Amino acid sequence: MHVTRTGVLLRPNNARVLYRPFEPTNPQRATRIIGRVMALGDHEVDALLAAVLSEFHGRHQRLVNFFQERFESVQHHLLTDKPLTESRRLLIGSYFTQEYALESAALFNPSLVWYPNQEGCPLGTARFIVSLRATGEGHVSSVGFRSGTVDAAGSITLAAPTGFVTAPRVVASAIYDKPLFLRKLSELGVGNGFVDAVFTALDDGFTLRDLEGSLAATSRQQRSRRREWEPTAAAILALAKANYEIECDPDSDISERIIFPYSPAETNGIEDARFVRFVEDDGSIHYYATYTAFDGSVVLPQFVETEDFVRFRVSTLNGSEIINKGLALFPRRINGSYVMLSRQDGENMYVMESDMLHFWHSRRLVLRPTFPWEYVQVGNCGSPIETEAGWLVLTHGVGAMRKYAIGAVLLDLDDPARVIGRLAEPLLLANENERVGYVPNVVYSCGSAVHAGLLVIPYSMSDYATSFATVPLADVLSALVASST
Repeated sequence: MHVTRTGVLLRPNNARVLYRPFEPTNPQRATRIIGRVMALGDHEVDALLAAVLSEFHGRHQRLVNFFQERFESVQHHLLTDKPLTESRRLLIGSYFTQEYALESAALFNPSLVWYPNQEGCPLGTARFIVSLRATGEGHVSSVGFRSGTVDAAGSITLAAPTGFVTAPRVVASAIYDKPLFLRKLSELGVGNGFVDAVFTALDDGFTLRDLEGSLAATSRQQRSRRREWEPTAAAILALAKANYEIECDPDSDISERIIFPYSPAETNGIEDARFVRFVEDDGSIHYYATYTAFDGSVVLPQFVETEDFVRFRVSTLNGSEIINKGLALFPRRINGSYVMLSRQDGENMYVMESDMLHFWHSRRLVLRPTFPWEYVQVGNCGSPIETEAGWLVLTHGVGAMRKYAIGAVLLDLDDPARVIGRLAEPLLLANENERVGYVPNVVYSCGSAVHAGLLVIPYSMSDYATSFATVPLADVLSALVASST
C-alpha cells in the first residue's frame, strides 16, 4: 500500500526557553548568595535588577511574579527580619532562577488527538493537538504541545508556536480522595498504626497541606516512635507528590503549555505520553494519557487526565501488572471494563482489563515477535483506533541493528486479546533522510487518528524530530483482513 509522507516537519528549537528554579545543592551556598546581594547598596540593586529585566523580560511572561515566588521560597536563609525593598527581593529571586531550553536536543514521539473545540474549522477540516516528548539539557524530557489542522485531502497545516513557554503552576488546593489514596498505599505495602492515625484525622477529601499537617501532628503525638515512623511518613509524602494537579494559563496558546517534571519520581524526565480521547458509557468525553516517569534508575508508569488541556491531574498507576513502559488505553470501555495495551516483559504485547482506571492486576498475551523486522521486541504505537473491521493498533517492531519499524494489527472488537489481522511487512520504515538522529534507524509514534478515510500517523524520526504520514484507512484494513485468510 502507498503511504504518503507529508513533508511537514517539527524540529527542536533551542530558542524556546522557560524559567525554572535554580536550587543550590548546598544550603550554605544559598545563604552566601543572599549575603552578597544584601551587601549591595540600593542604587546597585536597582541597576542590577533593571539589567536583568532588560535582558530577560522579553523572553518570558510573568517573570517578575516568578522572581517574587523564588524570593519567598529562599527568604528563610535571611539572617534578619528587616524589611527589604521590592527591588532587593526581586533581585534575590533572580539569582535563584534559571532558563531551561526544553527542546534543545529533540522533539519527538508524537501523539495526536482531536482538539476539544472544533469551532471555526472549514467543512472537511479537523483541528488536532499533538503532544511531543521535548528533551533538553541533561536529557530531561517533558511533554509539549502543538496544534494544527488536517483537511479532507490529508493536507496538514501546523500552527506556528508562540515565542513563549511557561511551566504550569502546581494546584495547592487539589483534593485527594482518601479511599483511593489509602488503596494506593495498601498496593505499595504501606500500612501500620501510623498510617491509621494520620488518615483518621483527615476528611474524605484533603489537600497536600492537610496531609502535611496531619503527618506533623501525628509525629509529635508519637514522638517516642518518630524514627520508626520516618520511612512510612516519607512513603506517604512521596505518593502524595506523585499524585498532583497542574494548571496552565487558560489564555495561553497550546504551544505555550507544558507538562514539566514535578514529583521525585520524575526528576530525570517524563517520556512518551500516549493521549487518547476517551468516551465513557454515559457519553462524557475525557482526555487521558499514560507516560513514563524516570528518576534516573526506575521507570514508573503515570496517568494523566484532562478535560481541556489547561488543567491536568497526574496520578500513579497501581497493581501487579503496572510494569515497564508503553501502556496505551483503549478509547472506550469494552464489556464494561477499561482495557489497556501493555508490554510488561519488554518484548511481547499484552492486553489488561480492569474496572478501575488506576489499578491493573491481570493480563493476556496478544502478540509475540514473529517477523524478522520485530524479532527483538513488539509493542504499540499508541491507543487502538476503533473501526468497523476491528481495533486497529499500530505497532512498533525492532529488528536487526536495532532498527525500528511501524506495523499494524487488527484486534477483535469484543475480545481485544484476539488477533484477527496482522501485517507481515512494516507499514513505515525510516528512509535515508529519517534514519539519522539522536538514536538512528527509528520511526516511532505514540498515537494516530483517522480523518476523512485517511489514517493520519505522526511519527518521530530517529528520536530527533517529528513528521506526519497518511495512508487510506481502507487500504490498511483490506490488507489486515486479507492477512487473516
